[in-house]
Amino acid sequence: MARATTKSDLLNAAQNQYRQLNLLITNLSDTELSTPFDFSKDERKKEAHWQRDKNLRDVLIHLYEWHQLLLDWVDANQNGKNKPFLPPPYNWKTYGEMNRMFWQQHQNTPLEKASDMLAQSHQQVLNLAERFTDNELFAKGAFQWVGGSTLGAYFVSATASHYDWAIKKLTAHQKIVDINKIYSGLHKATLYISPQSKGS
Repeated sequence: MARATTKSDLLNAAQNQYRQLNLLITNLSDTELSTPFDFSKDERKKEAHWQRDKNLRDVLIHLYEWHQLLLDWVDANQNGKNKPFLPPPYNWKTYGEMNRMFWQQHQNTPLEKASDMLAQSHQQVLNLAERFTDNELFAKGAFQWVGGSTLGAYFVSATASHYDWAIKKLTAHQKIVDINKIYSGLHKATLYISPQSKGS
């Protein structure tokens, strides 16, 4: 996925990835929705989030909370309050602990509510991005409080890139459920055939 470099690209990418994510979610089976995430058998999946999130609700909440980080950060700094993107005491070395905190806070949040919260925050982020020009979003130094990156890069990370992350996680979960279903079917077939084989 090419990273956006204009406001138009940013908004289109965010909308397209969000639609793809929702299409994937709509097509999840009851088994895929009810089966807890378990990526423990894949040694390549070492990042903390593979062990953290256990279901669709956890993924949606993670996206929502990072929307909130962006919205609060931009609002504060636009109103003259110097605020870092990550809330203290977290930094870019310890933000995994912050993500775990978000996860913990929402263990009693229903899936339907998490979905509604994400839909609302997604639109809020797009509305906020609309307020800025191409130069304000993608020229380095446009805002001192952004630092060495660009404001647009934060928007991309919180939308299209993060939605792509969610799509990959859900797709990986689907594959595991499908594989387990195949193995379960083979096991049942073996149990059914074995007694007949013994008598032949």
